[in-house]
Amino acid sequence: MPSSPTAVLLTPDHAEAYRALMLNAYTQHPEAFTTSAEERVSLPLSFWQKRLENGGQEGTAETVFACFVDGQLAGVAGLSVAARIKARHKATLFGMYVGSAYRKLGLGQALVTAVMAHAKSRPSLRLVQLTVTEGNSAAIALYQRHGFVPFGVEPLAVAVAAGDEGFVAKVHMWCDLRGPTPQP
Repeated sequence: MPSSPTAVLLTPDHAEAYRALMLNAYTQHPEAFTTSAEERVSLPLSFWQKRLENGGQEGTAETVFACFVDGQLAGVAGLSVAARIKARHKATLFGMYVGSAYRKLGLGQALVTAVMAHAKSRPSLRLVQLTVTEGNSAAIALYQRHGFVPFGVEPLAVAVAAGDEGFVAKVHMWCDLRGPTPQP
């Protein structure tokens, strides 16, 4: 593992590995995602390929970055640009996940850095937003180092189990791409 991990753009050739990593993420951390493994497991490989096909060009709805460790897909994070005309100045950092065996290696830092650099390279974008599970202090701190600030908490945001105790709240955060450059 290099001392400074590097995030790269995923392509449709990575679809099988991306699918496997995300299905693992949805299963291991249901509180972190609004999507479930049950929703995505039966989707064809073409769904995953399509998500990775546009290479991050201006006008592309979704871009996914990844870090590899010893040739294995170890972590991912995506950027989704709003489709509606009045909201095209906004993007969402989505699907951030680093496999448990690869944590504490700087991959999260590399992924958020890559996503934010990509967002800043797109002249039409003004801000990036995200949600993070309330209580995930490590993730919140990572995002804050990149200039994200919380602007609200959504109670009962994700249903992870049946009953009144089966919900988690999400902290909503945003980063002004024209603001001061944070020092990660």
